[in-house]
Amino acid sequence: VTSQAALDTELGVLKTGKEADASLLERAVPGSDALGESVVMVAKRYRGEEHRTFHRSAAYTEGRRTRNSRDARAVAKKTGHGRAVAAGQWAWAEWQALVRCHELGLPVPYPGQIDGTELLMEWITVERDGVVETAPRLAQSRPDPALLRSYFDQLREVLAELARHGLVHGDLSAYNVLAAGERIVVIDLPQVVDLVGNPAGPEFLLRDCTNVCSWFRSRGLEVDEHELFGELLAHAF
Repeated sequence: VTSQAALDTELGVLKTGKEADASLLERAVPGSDALGESVVMVAKRYRGEEHRTFHRSAAYTEGRRTRNSRDARAVAKKTGHGRAVAAGQWAWAEWQALVRCHELGLPVPYPGQIDGTELLMEWITVERDGVVETAPRLAQSRPDPALLRSYFDQLREVLAELARHGLVHGDLSAYNVLAAGERIVVIDLPQVVDLVGNPAGPEFLLRDCTNVCSWFRSRGLEVDEHELFGELLAHAF
């Protein structure tokens, strides 16, 4: 919805976190019933400086650059201005990762808009008994054996495609993947790192593999994180 007459309406909180909150937002043209004149999106907002506590390891930002030296010093000293800069940096990092992953054809929410520390993105849904609701996280799903294997194969291909382009999710787990019917959708991307440019890149990749394989093993699927790690490295180098 791109009409200047469109209005945004808050529909409620989806999830709260240490660094950002996610809410549902409807953008619609008042009085219009036309198809395409209304859309519900997820608004992810990084916290204001008075409420924000960033727990992201500095290892994630290794190799990234802050253009303004004053901003870089403020972030390092964790001043009020530095925390505001940090929020904007994480929001921008997630936006860039969303756009890049979408361009690569990966299953991520469609990136809609970034405005300061707020990102608007596609709302991933499932339909149950005629009711549309937010797709559950993979950790909350109970797929049958065939769907479990399909989920793993889909996630393995996501990791492989990221590795082919020198990228690592960096914080992948069953809590950062949505089970949208028969497909998976990967979310929470602000910490995506360069596999080669970041000294901890391979370590983050192995951790992603361990988190993923541990969850699937707990559901009865025989998978090995070291085998997956080796496969992904072969794609990357």
